[in-house]
Amino acid sequence: MAVLRVSFTKSRRNKLAQVLWILNWVSVVMGLLLIILGAFLKMEIGKHSEVMVSQGADSIPHMLLAVGAIACGINFLGSKICHDCSDSQRFTRWRLAMLPYVVCTFFFTFCILAGALVCYTMKSSLEESLHLGLKRAMSFYKDTDTPGLCFMKKTMDELQFKFHCCGNNGFRDWFEIQWISTRYLNLNSKDVQNRLKSNIDGKYLLDAIPFSCCNYNSPRPCIQHQLTNNSAHYNYDYLTEELNHWTTGCRQALLDHYVQIMQSIGLSVLIIWLFEISVLTGVRYLQTAMENVVLQGDPECESEGWLLENNFVEKAKTNLNIIKTLRKVNQISTISGMENPNLDVRTAAYGPDNVLH
Repeated sequence: MAVLRVSFTKSRRNKLAQVLWILNWVSVVMGLLLIILGAFLKMEIGKHSEVMVSQGADSIPHMLLAVGAIACGINFLGSKICHDCSDSQRFTRWRLAMLPYVVCTFFFTFCILAGALVCYTMKSSLEESLHLGLKRAMSFYKDTDTPGLCFMKKTMDELQFKFHCCGNNGFRDWFEIQWISTRYLNLNSKDVQNRLKSNIDGKYLLDAIPFSCCNYNSPRPCIQHQLTNNSAHYNYDYLTEELNHWTTGCRQALLDHYVQIMQSIGLSVLIIWLFEISVLTGVRYLQTAMENVVLQGDPECESEGWLLENNFVEKAKTNLNIIKTLRKVNQISTISGMENPNLDVRTAAYGPDNVLH
């Protein structure tokens, strides 16, 4: 018994074909929207690619671009098919192609759904990518004279200004790296020499942060150096006072930025998927209804359309009966071969056409 059977008159079939023609063109526009979303996400990721390590996040825009391009092609073909299906004679040109088209479109809709789900599941890999990328960028902050790395200081400063963040996980990350180039250190100074000798790596470490970490909303002038030394500043207690620099780490700030974008894109792709499913459902009804018109041979007749020709239980029983029949055939063949072993030997030796009787 067919699943979700619906009766269609000629007028209803024509109206369904016209509506589906329009909806397929709307789907073409949605495919273009997917391409635009993919290009936008690619540009957003490219803006901060210097502070990211490739962990698969750049695969999402490529997926959206590919899915959008395929959606445009499939729905353009679907609009042509639906336009011709309003006439039974023109339908015969697409009759053999419609079922493969429906099947391919069905599996393609799952690609759209996968694209939506990926946008919601990339948070962990994106976070790891930002963590490693920011750690690398901060380590090269001081290398303003090194070719290929001289832009890292500008990149980090612009990032901290734009996203109101400081360091990787927080401002204390700057305490653990040498972010001041030796070019700007007086190596004859005793204090500098003591600091260079104070750790096994020979780095010049300070409890200080770059100026780009300063919170310009604070009424107090920015305290960049000796952040953990209360006596170095008047009326200052770094443990209890609200510090006048950004306390959020850039990893978290960037992660929130990208997660918000991806969730918005994921919601848009999910809506497009639901729309594509509805269009595909209509095309399936149109295909089965027109098939029945051709079988009856009367273009003016009333025909039935459905989503599945048999329900799942009947389909499973049919497949099970086919498997049982095949087993019985194999068993009969095996028994027949055992009862006539000489026939099998002679057949193997001389071939079926040359067996001596």
